[in-house]
Amino acid sequence: MLIDTHAHLNFNAYKKDLNEVIKRSLENGVEIINIGSQYETSKKTVEIAERYGKGVYAAIGMHPIHITTDLIKMKMDPEEASAEEEKEKDFDLEKYKKLALSASERVMAIGEVGLDYYYKPKTKKKLELFKEKQRTVLCQQLELAKELNLPVIFHCRVAHDDLIEILKKYPEIKGVIHCFTGNLEQAKKYLEMGFYLGFNGIIFKLDLNEIVEKVPLDKTLIETDCPYLVPPEAGVERNEPLFVKYVAKKIAEIKNISFEKVAEITTQNARKLFRI
Repeated sequence: MLIDTHAHLNFNAYKKDLNEVIKRSLENGVEIINIGSQYETSKKTVEIAERYGKGVYAAIGMHPIHITTDLIKMKMDPEEASAEEEKEKDFDLEKYKKLALSASERVMAIGEVGLDYYYKPKTKKKLELFKEKQRTVLCQQLELAKELNLPVIFHCRVAHDDLIEILKKYPEIKGVIHCFTGNLEQAKKYLEMGFYLGFNGIIFKLDLNEIVEKVPLDKTLIETDCPYLVPPEAGVERNEPLFVKYVAKKIAEIKNISFEKVAEITTQNARKLFRI
C-alpha cells in the first residue's frame, strides 16, 4: 500500500482517461489525495473524491501563482485548467469554506497554498507588494485551516525563510511542505515545528540525497505532483499516482532501507496527518 499525497488528477491533463488512471492506481494499492490549485480545480477534487469514494481524497486551496495582482503577468499551464476556469479575482474565504463543509468527509486538507517568488516583478516596490499579497492570502487560508481543523499542504518556491517566519505565528497548524527543495537548515526548522516534508520526482532532477537521507522516515511523505515531475523509470511523459512507487524506491536506495519499510512508514504518516 502506498499513498500519493499530492496528485492533480483534477487537471485537464487527465480529461480523457481519468477513470483508467484512478482504476490503475487503486488496483495496484495506491491511494490518492488530489490537490486543488484554485476554486475550479478545488471543486473538481471534491467531485472526484465523492465519485470514487474510499482511496481517493481531496484538498482545496488557492496556489500562490493564482493570486491576482497587476504586478506581474503569469502564463498559466493549459494542462491545469482552461482560461475561463483560471479566472478568480480574489481569494473568497467563505466560498472555499462552503466547499470544504459540503464534503467534510472527503476534504482532508487545505492546499496547495503558500509562497512562490520564482517569477516576480523587477522593481523593489512592486516586489514587496507582490510578496505582501501572497502572504496575506496565505494567512487567510491558514485561518481557514484553523477554523476547520485541517492540516495544510504547502507550496514553497524561493521563499522558505518567509514561510518559516509566518508559520512561527501559527503553532496550531500541522501539515507538509510539498516538493521540498530547500536547504538542510530550512528542513531542520520545518521538522522542529512538527511539519512533514514531501518528496516526489524532483529527487531525480536535483541533488537532494543528503536531505532525503537526513529527514527522518517518520517525517517523510511521498507524492507525484502528477502530471509533472515524471520519474525516469516510468518511461512516459505524463506522471500519474501509480508512479509514486519509483519515489519510494529511490528513497529506500538513498536511506539504504527496504522499499517495504518506506511504503509502510510513509503510508502511516499520511494516514496520521490527513486522518484517513
